[in-house]
Amino acid sequence: MVHDIGKTIMIIGLALFAVGAVVHFGGRFLPLGRLPGDFAWQGKNWSIHFPLASSIVVSVVLTVPANLFFRR
Repeated sequence: MVHDIGKTIMIIGLALFAVGAVVHFGGRFLPLGRLPGDFAWQGKNWSIHFPLASSIVVSVVLTVPANLFFRR
C-alpha cells in the first residue's frame, strides 16, 4: 500500500516537472496566448486576456493521450 502511494507521488512529480518545463521553455516555441481566437482588451489602467483558442488546444493535447492511456 505504501509502495503504491510512493509510486503515485513520483509520477505526479514527474508530470508536474514536465508541465513546468513546457510552460517555462515552451513560450519560445509555442504561441500559446497569442493564437488567433485568443482575445485581449486593454484600457487605460486595465487589461483582460481571454485565451479561448489556447485553452482548446491545451484541452485537446491533454485529452487525447489521457484517453489512450486510461482506455480499458
